[in-house]
Amino acid sequence: MNAAEALAPHYAAFRVSERLLLTGHSHQAWPDVGREGVLEAWDDAALAVDEKWERAFAKAERVRDGFRGLVGDPHGAIALDQNTHALVLRFLSALDLGRRPRLITSDGEFHTLRRQLARLGEAGLQIVHVRARPAESLAERMADELDDRTAAVLVSAVLFEDSRIVPGLDELAEACQARGVELLVDAYHALGCLPFRLPSQATWVVGGGYKYLQLGEGNCFLRLPAHADELRPAITGWYAEFEEMTAEKTPGAVEYPSGGARFAGSTYDPTSHYRAARVLDFWADNGLTPEGLRERYLHQTTLLARGLAGLGLAVEENREPFGGFVATELDGAEAVSRRLAESGVFTDSRGRHLRLGPAPYVTDDQLDDALRVLAGCLRT
Repeated sequence: MNAAEALAPHYAAFRVSERLLLTGHSHQAWPDVGREGVLEAWDDAALAVDEKWERAFAKAERVRDGFRGLVGDPHGAIALDQNTHALVLRFLSALDLGRRPRLITSDGEFHTLRRQLARLGEAGLQIVHVRARPAESLAERMADELDDRTAAVLVSAVLFEDSRIVPGLDELAEACQARGVELLVDAYHALGCLPFRLPSQATWVVGGGYKYLQLGEGNCFLRLPAHADELRPAITGWYAEFEEMTAEKTPGAVEYPSGGARFAGSTYDPTSHYRAARVLDFWADNGLTPEGLRERYLHQTTLLARGLAGLGLAVEENREPFGGFVATELDGAEAVSRRLAESGVFTDSRGRHLRLGPAPYVTDDQLDDALRVLAGCLRT
């Protein structure tokens, strides 16, 4: 029995052995233990009512530990929230945008950054969009744009449209530090399918568990560098002073704790953390490490790329420069994705990109089956 066949029974609720789920880059199946976490959250609320929070905060800390391990910062400060947008807003609100009103990003960022930065540009900030491709020179070209009016650079570790890895982030981080510019790296399409290394200790990292990590919704994080304790984000919730609620305060003063709580939000649904804690333990018990998963994804994406090339589609067969899915450009990508779904193969599309994302529980035979269905769709 191979690794995928051994894992599949743990995802029975999602019927991964019966369905061709090539949505691993967007929404992976959850292992069955996740349901146990959801029920545990309910039981704790029923048992302890408003005293449940001590138990819920323990689950949140387990989630922080999981993200610390994935970003290679075992003792780092981690802020949590339901989505990356809330965390990016807090990061932006901590910048001195009056003195440094310039933000550098790429034209290949996910909609979280694309939309918010576009609106801030309408409001008067200077948003510099650097062409994302070729990705091989993106970090270098971003570094060339730095000046003394730049507050931050915001860039992905892996581009969401085509899974291209962005190299050179170490050098970009060094250039940012030399200019006093913050660097925020979106690691969402890296975590869970390849090892991630901090470009520098001064780097901010945002990401979440909705995709490759199988944690489901509501599990996003912001990794804070040590100097974050010097900043005062304008947008935070009352959880940012949760530990000091009983302390005597200066009337009208806004105080901040140190660490991840400095960028905290407010009351949230802790069910997501219960689910995530169970899944993180499941991954640890089954040896699902970034290194092992990278090897598995390389094998799977190489099979897919060769199959797509055999169908006459434009795709790079060398998958080393890519993350955990394969994208190919074609006319009517969205229509093809819908047609595949009607035939039992679940994919997605972004613009002209048809995206096929495997997962650790997907077998080679299933990939072959999906390619045969795609061939039939293209013929018609």
